[in-house]
Amino acid sequence: MQKIPTVQLQTPADNGDGKIHVRLTEGLYQNIRRLISWPLLGLFFGLVWVQHNGQPWLLFSFAQHKIIVFGHAYSWFDLTLLAGLMVAGAFLLCIMAVAWGRVWCGFACPQSIWTWLFIRIEQLTEGRASQRARREGQPLTAKQNLMRIAKHTLWLLLALATAITFTGYFVPVRDIFASATTLQLSPLLLGWLLIMSALTYLNAGLVREKICLHACPYSRIQGVMFDQHTRTVSYDASRGEPRASKRKNTELNNNKHQGDCVDCSLCVQVCPVGIDIRQGLQAACIDCGACIDACDKVMATLQRSKGLIRFASLAQLENKPSPQARTRLLGYAAALLLATSAVAYGFTHTTSLQVAISRDRNALTTHLGQHHICNNYRIKVESFNPDETRITVTVTGTANYQLFGPAVIDLNENSGEWLAYRVCDEAAQPGVSEIVFGFEGQAVRVEKETTFLGGGF
Repeated sequence: MQKIPTVQLQTPADNGDGKIHVRLTEGLYQNIRRLISWPLLGLFFGLVWVQHNGQPWLLFSFAQHKIIVFGHAYSWFDLTLLAGLMVAGAFLLCIMAVAWGRVWCGFACPQSIWTWLFIRIEQLTEGRASQRARREGQPLTAKQNLMRIAKHTLWLLLALATAITFTGYFVPVRDIFASATTLQLSPLLLGWLLIMSALTYLNAGLVREKICLHACPYSRIQGVMFDQHTRTVSYDASRGEPRASKRKNTELNNNKHQGDCVDCSLCVQVCPVGIDIRQGLQAACIDCGACIDACDKVMATLQRSKGLIRFASLAQLENKPSPQARTRLLGYAAALLLATSAVAYGFTHTTSLQVAISRDRNALTTHLGQHHICNNYRIKVESFNPDETRITVTVTGTANYQLFGPAVIDLNENSGEWLAYRVCDEAAQPGVSEIVFGFEGQAVRVEKETTFLGGGF
């Protein structure tokens, strides 16, 4: 049996120490990334501070058992709607993958956005990539130690700000700062902030591209979604090969057998995952377009057409026609439409009042005389509408039942609390009968059915 030959991919950006020194570049795709990432960063760091009627705009409150989305409160029972949003987002991600590859990873993924921020801090404190690469493995001077201390300090501060902001979507951020300034942070909250800060520091500062290649499942499943019409960052080998030295520009212009690639390796130097796109499509590529910006600059300097590296499909590189409609795209689009429609329907049919009824297991029934029997219940009422503060409780059934317990529940004091109730039947009808608890507020009424155990039990 003939073995499939293996090829060892070389990574010029890796100087043998396992660390990739990313060279920053400017260009069209860098500007697009800014237009996408900076608003996302602004929303992430700013939205946590926005309030509406004293409530955060977005909060997943464990203490209140509420999900507050843009001022509207939802119950934990509505978590399925968030799951539906995630399903819809997954289908949208599939559409993007089938059409343009891993553009989400390159332009909007938090891992990529934070990695670029950490790289910019690294360049600000330690200099350009070429300078950092030359210093690797050399004895550190006092100045270099100060630069590294400044870099890691800024990294840690950004990681801490990220951890506090992220936690602020589960615990009101103002409460976090109030507790921190008075040194009253709970051990659980403090531990979580330290863990979250450490993970951010490691992921964006030290691990970086290894997360994209080894931890992110998207790099593994993208091969299932890709086809010959998927547009990804691609190197046009038919135009670029055979490569020649950029120093022989005059000879290149006169030699038609030489390709446009001058083997400058800038496409590798600017790659955040350290791959050589000229070696073909690779799982590590996040389609960020940095290599396109770098190559286009070189082509412009050499007065040649841009696009030696560009977003292109395999069919386009081979000059094959692309279909007007693709079945896979249409299928994902239909699934996305169904998912978003279901979520939209769910958000318009949420309940603002949640009621739970359970029997008191310690005393299911109580006999008061020969013909007088009572059942004991525990009732919990939660309101997710700030206007509903008082709920009236009633009980109806086939007999003349009497209700003993708070006739009106004050939700300002007893929301989410278990309250004891007793329902009595003077006639003590034998067997099991159905009763209905009614809970009525200003603009809402909820009915809950349960059973009443009569005589003979």
